[in-house]
Amino acid sequence: MKSHTEYLVFETKKRYEMVHITDEVEKVVERSGIRDGLCFVSPMHITAAIYVNDLESGLIADISEWLEKLAPARPEYRHHQTGEDNADAHLKALLLHHETTLPVTKGRLDLGTWQRVFYAEFDGQRRKRVIVKVLGVE
Repeated sequence: MKSHTEYLVFETKKRYEMVHITDEVEKVVERSGIRDGLCFVSPMHITAAIYVNDLESGLIADISEWLEKLAPARPEYRHHQTGEDNADAHLKALLLHHETTLPVTKGRLDLGTWQRVFYAEFDGQRRKRVIVKVLGVE
């Protein structure tokens, strides 16, 4: 069994942003040389998430609205009493996935027709990393 690890780095222009990263993850899989295995993708921050869904602007807007309804930005969170202002970012990250594991077949991500990988940033505008670890056989 072989493993290959790389880190993707993001610094979003906005505090809240959904970033399509399928192509970047696919390139890591290609560089790994692994033909059959699994690709693990995880943000290394507690105010970000990784999820798999459709790359369709209406759906991305719907997801954003849904998250804001469930975890709205508001000043009265107890977390803010510590001097922080990002409690909603922590909650939004909990609602989406902290990581995803994707199949690798014949040296490529083995995704469904509409499946795409996204990095969801909820407390951005600073440098953050995402780990991509590919495990399998050549």
